[in-house]
Amino acid sequence: MPSTITVYVGTIGQSIWRSRDGGESWERLRDSLFAECDVRAISVHPASPQVMYAGTERGCYRTDDGGDHWTRLDSAMNTTPVWALAVHPHRPDTVFAGTCPSALYRTDDGGATWTKLNAPIETDCPPIIHTRVTTILVDPTDDRTIWAGVEIDGVYRSTDDGATWTGHKAGLNSLDIHGLAVIPGTPKTLIATTNQGVCTSTDNGETWQDLHVNERFPWGYCRGIARKADGSSAVFVGNGSGPPGDAGAIQWSADRGQTWHRAALSVDPNSTIWHFATNPSDPNLLFAYSISGEVFRSTDGGIMWTKLRREFGEIRAMVWA
Repeated sequence: MPSTITVYVGTIGQSIWRSRDGGESWERLRDSLFAECDVRAISVHPASPQVMYAGTERGCYRTDDGGDHWTRLDSAMNTTPVWALAVHPHRPDTVFAGTCPSALYRTDDGGATWTKLNAPIETDCPPIIHTRVTTILVDPTDDRTIWAGVEIDGVYRSTDDGATWTGHKAGLNSLDIHGLAVIPGTPKTLIATTNQGVCTSTDNGETWQDLHVNERFPWGYCRGIARKADGSSAVFVGNGSGPPGDAGAIQWSADRGQTWHRAALSVDPNSTIWHFATNPSDPNLLFAYSISGEVFRSTDGGIMWTKLRREFGEIRAMVWA
């Protein structure tokens, strides 16, 4: 594994940790970033990996030097937890942010100014008090189409770069959306993970079909989903016994979710596998994490995973560059 691989982990109550050697050793980043902040989202500039954005309970921050120094981006999100971030892959000065209570924001100048978007998302949810935007995704087949998943209010889509949004919930096995993936091709396939399993859509989100993975997975609870960064149809799903749960697994599919395989992990995870970190610069190098602080690394494209020595408290975000 190249020694230049840098991994970033966002935690609850311990800020962001950085590893410059692929996960072997770690340092906590704290310059101008509150050392005990909650970091639920990290997103990286596609062409300049030193530029990153972090979503915290005190709004958004930006670094231009790989995390050595951070600047708070003044916005209406200053006192709102940011749960999701997405840097536009073709227009990286455009960044989307999602919050709790649920709202969507966009900047077109690298975070200097932000606009609240017209998204009719329900914000109240008695079981969790407020809904939250758990994921934002730029459609790889049309970069003016943006997707957002909401816990607990389903899937939302914009076809005009975020100006307006519509809800797409028909056929979902649950409105508790945790992750989204888009697989180009024929047919273009959307995959959504929920607390009740996995759903797919082949009509651009108009209708969804439940894959009934609870009949094949050890647990029905599914969290993050990541498409392998090699342009293929392979996807990985974080699975587990609940939030946070006391057991977890990584499931993967090479055929748009029609068949699934359980990945081999060096140890049984201590909780649900929450999400993944991938990068097109090396599609065979992947990271995964459990919500209760364990980090796993695969160097063979996601078949075998090894747990790293370092453990954290609670992890909510991870990227590598």
